[in-house]
Amino acid sequence: MTYFIGIDLAKYKHDCFIMDQNGEVIRDSFSFTNDSEGFNTLLNVLNSLDSNQEKRIGFESTGHYGSNLKIFLERNGYSFMEFNPLLTYRHFKSETLRRTKNDKVDARKISSYLYTREYKPNPNSSYHLNCLKSLTRTRNALIKERTRHIIHMTNILDVMFPEFRPQFKDTGLKSATAIYLLENYGSPSKMANMTKTSYDKMKSKLRHTISYAKFIKIKELARNTVGNEDEILIFELNTYLELFKELEKKIQCIEDKIINEFSTMKCHISSIKGIGIITAAGILAEIESIDKFDNPGQLCAFAGIEPSENQSGTHDGGGKMVKHGSPHLRNYLMQTAEKMLIHNPVLYEYYLKKRDEGKHHNVALSHVARRLTRIIFYLEKNDTDFNIEKMR
Repeated sequence: MTYFIGIDLAKYKHDCFIMDQNGEVIRDSFSFTNDSEGFNTLLNVLNSLDSNQEKRIGFESTGHYGSNLKIFLERNGYSFMEFNPLLTYRHFKSETLRRTKNDKVDARKISSYLYTREYKPNPNSSYHLNCLKSLTRTRNALIKERTRHIIHMTNILDVMFPEFRPQFKDTGLKSATAIYLLENYGSPSKMANMTKTSYDKMKSKLRHTISYAKFIKIKELARNTVGNEDEILIFELNTYLELFKELEKKIQCIEDKIINEFSTMKCHISSIKGIGIITAAGILAEIESIDKFDNPGQLCAFAGIEPSENQSGTHDGGGKMVKHGSPHLRNYLMQTAEKMLIHNPVLYEYYLKKRDEGKHHNVALSHVARRLTRIIFYLEKNDTDFNIEKMR
């Protein structure tokens, strides 16, 4: 006999339903709270089942809601399997025309879906990998917050000193020079009064800065700006500037911790030229374990970068990216694919080939991302470092 245990996860409580391979209800849907008492209630139910029979536990991937439950199950010797909520939704939809949806029904349909699938338990997660995933996602959240502050500062400067931002086309307001000037001379009138001594002081404090000619140009632009210098605008600019600098410190601190955690792990992703430690750590954290995947196609599907197919008779409408997988991993792969065009001649030639076929830049880049995903799968599965000669 095999027990199929479906758990519907939520923020404050979870629902569980248990049936056997004949579809007989062993335990009808019951709720347990997301705390120690509730977890022990579930454990007592699991322990009450026949210990000689296999227990298959399954639930949908719902972000952090199930994190503590997963750790609890692992500590008590129980395996589990996670799957995309879209799969259970489509499975349930194919079995009935009714639109009934509640937590108890969801637990039942998860148990039913688990019965139809090959049971592939999630590998036991390590403490360091969980920490790495939390750190990389926190870093991404802080970077988004930092970007919002940059946008606010840009909007203020568009009114107060619109000629300033275009002087830093490549790096924008993230430029160390731009930040220095805003921090020390946060208004057009102050920048217009800068001197050669001001430039020498800036040059001594920054490793890389603008030329003296550009410094003079900014000074002249400040003197003749069409912007409207206002006390409130200066106050708002300084406020966002302080928040930006604080976030910069926090991001750097988190990156140091990411590097420290990553150093304890065996990973070959960073051996690919063009992929730094922070990006490699992010990719590894989102994949979690390469053992979850039997082939590169499954990893592409998990990342949501596989192309769709819609072919029937003479109609063929496939080709668009599915995007049903992990958005975090997909973002890492797409951003890294663009860097590969600089560092990897083989992938760049592959990109040009797709462009020659008439594909848009982003579409061609998605092809590069899929090929990069296959490379990552090969490296991690075979426990080997990257060798560009093997790509030729």
